[in-house]
Amino acid sequence: MKSKAEIHEFVQELLTRSGDNQPLTDQDSLLLSGRLQSIDAVEIVVFLEENFGIDFAQIGFDRDQLDSIDAIYALIQAHVGSA
Repeated sequence: MKSKAEIHEFVQELLTRSGDNQPLTDQDSLLLSGRLQSIDAVEIVVFLEENFGIDFAQIGFDRDQLDSIDAIYALIQAHVGSA
């Protein structure tokens, strides 16, 4: 399984592409704060589906589950651990 550091790197790349070079902690709000946009959320979903086999068609989409690196990692732990 990918480490939290790899998730952090992926999210940091998204932020950098959108011109956000501010520091990023694992607790920082990404979507609700406006640092990332809805198209970025789609990229995160695709990343999670391709790399972790998480099926959002099955579990549903909840923006809160993608709003921080910690939340994304918890989502991975919950769904990969239950597979």
